[in-house]
Amino acid sequence: MISQLPKWVEIGAFILAMIAGCVNAVGLLGFEHQSVSHLSGTATLLGTNILTSSYQSVIHLLGILLSFLFGSMIAGFLLHGSTIKLGRHYDTVLILESALLLITLWFLSNDSFYGHFFASAACGLQNALATTYSGAVVRTTHVTGIFTDLGIMIGEFFRGKTLDRRKAKIFLTIIIGFIFGGTLGALLYIKFNFMALLFPASICFFIAVCYRVYSKRYS
Repeated sequence: MISQLPKWVEIGAFILAMIAGCVNAVGLLGFEHQSVSHLSGTATLLGTNILTSSYQSVIHLLGILLSFLFGSMIAGFLLHGSTIKLGRHYDTVLILESALLLITLWFLSNDSFYGHFFASAACGLQNALATTYSGAVVRTTHVTGIFTDLGIMIGEFFRGKTLDRRKAKIFLTIIIGFIFGGTLGALLYIKFNFMALLFPASICFFIAVCYRVYSKRYS
C-alpha cells in the first residue's frame, strides 16, 4: 500500500518533480521552445509535421520520442521489480541523469537541437523510476496522470469512499514540485541561460550520493 511508503519517498518525489519541471521550463524557454519532460505534445507535433514541415523537423521530433524511450530502457535494465526498495540502482540512474543533463547543456549552449535528445533521455530515465502502489502510477516528469488519479480519488470520496490521504499527499507533492520547478527553471534561465541546467544536474548528483549513503546505512 502507498501508505506504507517510507517518508523519504515523498521528499524524493518532490525533488524529482522539481527537477523535471525545471528542465522542461528551460526546454520551453530555450532553443526551439521544445518540451522534453513528456511526449504527448511532441507526438502530436510529429503527426502534424509529417504533413506540413521539413524532413529535419520530423527527424528532430522523432529523435525526442525515441530518446525518451531509450532513457526508460536504461532504467528498465538497471532497476528490477515494481516496488521501492533500498539497495537498488536508483543512485546509478540519478548519476546517469546528471550526466545526460550536462551533455544537454553543452549541445544547447552550442545551438544544437541534439541537446533535446539528451534532455528527453534524462527525463525518460527519471520517469522510469516510477512505481505502482495501490493502483496509482507515480510519475515525476509530467502531471497529467497525477491530476487524473487525484480527480478520481476526489470523485470517489464524494461518492462515499474513504480518501487515501497518503496517496493524495504524494500526488499533491508531485504537482507542487513540478510547478515550483517550472518557476525556478524560468528564473534560472532568465539569469543564466542554458547554464540553468547545472542546477538540476547538480541536484541529481547530490541526491544520488545521499541515497547511496542512506541505503548503505539502513539496508
